[in-house]
Amino acid sequence: MRPMSRRRKKWFWLLPIFVLIALPGCQSIGYYSQAIKGQCGIYFGQRPIKAMLADPQVSTNLKEKLGLVLQLREFAERELKLKANGHYLKYADLNRRFVVWNVNAAPEFSLEPKRWWYPVVGSLKYRGYFSEKQARKYGGALEKEGYDVFVGGVEAYSTLGWFRDPVLNTFVHHSDADLAEIIFHELAHQRVFAKGDTDFNEAFATAFAEEAVRRWLEAIGNTNALRDYQASQQRTEQFVGIVDHARAELKALYGDAEEGKGGATGVPDDRKREEKKRIIAGLKNRYAALKSEWGGYAGYDAWFARPINNAQLSTIAAYYDLVPEFRKLMRTSGGDMEKFFAECTRLAKMKDKDERHAALKRLVGES
Repeated sequence: MRPMSRRRKKWFWLLPIFVLIALPGCQSIGYYSQAIKGQCGIYFGQRPIKAMLADPQVSTNLKEKLGLVLQLREFAERELKLKANGHYLKYADLNRRFVVWNVNAAPEFSLEPKRWWYPVVGSLKYRGYFSEKQARKYGGALEKEGYDVFVGGVEAYSTLGWFRDPVLNTFVHHSDADLAEIIFHELAHQRVFAKGDTDFNEAFATAFAEEAVRRWLEAIGNTNALRDYQASQQRTEQFVGIVDHARAELKALYGDAEEGKGGATGVPDDRKREEKKRIIAGLKNRYAALKSEWGGYAGYDAWFARPINNAQLSTIAAYYDLVPEFRKLMRTSGGDMEKFFAECTRLAKMKDKDERHAALKRLVGES
């Protein structure tokens, strides 16, 4: 299983201390103070992996996982043209399930997510907290303003080189293939990053990591793990497919022609609420059918156990909408990682997000 709460959500932190001086307002200072405090807590709680591998008090299972991370770093640099740059050489146990909690929000009658501005990285579709309590408090405030809100735990994030990212207890326990995907995905963000464009960044890293895991499993000759991984990818694509179907229905209902605004169709709000419930119920029914097709596989049960709303649905769009284009770009690059990265870097440097997305589609031959 490759749960959504871990694979497709991260949090970027590029927060040097001087940011606090530049940001006006008590709310900004409080928010960034918790971010810096949280990051420092991780930084000062790290231990070198090599020291842990020699420590008899460290469990055999954890040593195996940490040893694997070192192998993955080497493979990433040698075969994938990534630069590990000191990342994932240390380990931190945070004594909690998630490293941060992201708050996502969208209007009641629109799938266009609320955005927040950050120094250096620009506008992003989520707001992250090191405290679940603080995240849910902020989410509650947004709900009172009328937003659909989704608060989800995050297992891994990238500081894009401002800090040397450690291995965390929040994700080290996953299967070898999933752990490899996390490492490759996060390192990819340091190779290509488009300011203020969550959709581009996440789809790029997702498509790259899928190809990277395939190459790694083939290189080590683990055909069973590769088969399982590909089956997991297929389930993910089917899950995304039914979510996309529901999103398309909701977009038609809301009339999402204007960014951040719904209601262009003139449908009364009460009718929209009823139709929204019907569409979400249909999504749940399609998932039940998928589970039957999968032989009862329940990997997405937790996602469907939450109250599904516009904010939750939009998180899937952010991480998957452009993945097919990046997969095609990988193929048109002939599997040459340097060529693939060069094209992605050129796109990332474009100033306008919409033009960047359009250029990506043109590049792979889509209208």
